Amino acid sequence: MSRIGKQPVELPSGVSASLSGQTIEVKGPKGTQSFTATDDVTIEVGDNVVTVSPRGKSKRARQQWGMSRTMVANMVHGVQNTFKKELEIQGVGYRAQLAGNVLKLNLGLSHDVNFEIPDGVTVTAPKPTEIIIEGHDAQLVGQVAANIRDWRRPEPYKGKGIRYKGEYIFQKEGKKK
Repeated sequence: MSRIGKQPVELPSGVSASLSGQTIEVKGPKGTQSFTATDDVTIEVGDNVVTVSPRGKSKRARQQWGMSRTMVANMVHGVQNTFKKELEIQGVGYRAQLAGNVLKLNLGLSHDVNFEIPDGVTVTAPKPTEIIIEGHDAQLVGQVAANIRDWRRPEPYKGKGIRYKGEYIFQKEGKKK
């Protein structure tokens, strides 16, 4: 049994959901999002509540049950609030700056990295060593943060690189004489 899937998703005031087939569309003050569920689950929209239930007892149906409920909950949260990821840059000379729709990263490579910011996400760099990514789609915000982080992951000896704010990097011991 999915513990997550059992919980109904409550729709706050100002947020509405409509269902057509297996596609649910959530509208709110910040925009509209939609999600198409697989045929393994049944989605029902009631009075200010969206419930997801599995069709059958197969392993795939149970997996899709919890995932579909989480997707609907993220959409409800996204049309009302924003999702946010914060990145920190550590290293001498490593910095980021915003130029229009392009994030310029100096990461110790032989060239600067020009990262195109996709639609639906806002990126700000309040400090040269800090990047804030915000948006209404949880998956897109996380993917953009992961793509930026992939340009220079934190290395285990000095800890230089791009890391999530508050992320702990296990430091290895260097060579001994």
